[in-house]
Amino acid sequence: MTTTIENPTTPEASVADAPVPPPTPTRRKLVIICSKGNLDMAYPGLILGTAALGEGIETHLFFTFWGLDMITRERMDDLKFTPLGNTAMHLVQAPRMPIPALAGAIPGMTGMATKMMRKQIADLEIPTVPELLEQVVEMGGHLWACRMSFDMMNLTEADLFDGVEAVISATDFMEISEGGQVIFV
Repeated sequence: MTTTIENPTTPEASVADAPVPPPTPTRRKLVIICSKGNLDMAYPGLILGTAALGEGIETHLFFTFWGLDMITRERMDDLKFTPLGNTAMHLVQAPRMPIPALAGAIPGMTGMATKMMRKQIADLEIPTVPELLEQVVEMGGHLWACRMSFDMMNLTEADLFDGVEAVISATDFMEISEGGQVIFV
């Protein structure tokens, strides 16, 4: 049996012919936990954050432990890249002659590796950490500092990048991250 709908222009139209409304879009949410303050660990979270915002995804970045260095005015522009113990370190490898990650213990290696990485970043015209933080905020992203880490490091709100919305507890973070995809960097 076919159910019909009354339509002044068509005497009988089946329900199957009725227009189907588009599905209601679900609001996506991405929450990125930034826990490391090294130069090479700052970029993944910030790049993912700006990419998500560019796709219209609600985005929150939560900075905890050494990740607070990324949003601390005094440190955010001077993050280091440490090759010591980094088994994936390719910057100091010669062809067919990998130099062990222990080479990072040589005095001056952190400075040299940081300089090399900063040059690569600049050559690729990738924004600096402070510039990416500004982009996140300008695009509507949310920056949060971890209360426990903030207190452990004896920071004040004046120490933080202006775009940080608040210093929040782990419980507050659980509320914010509800229903979101969580990425830990």
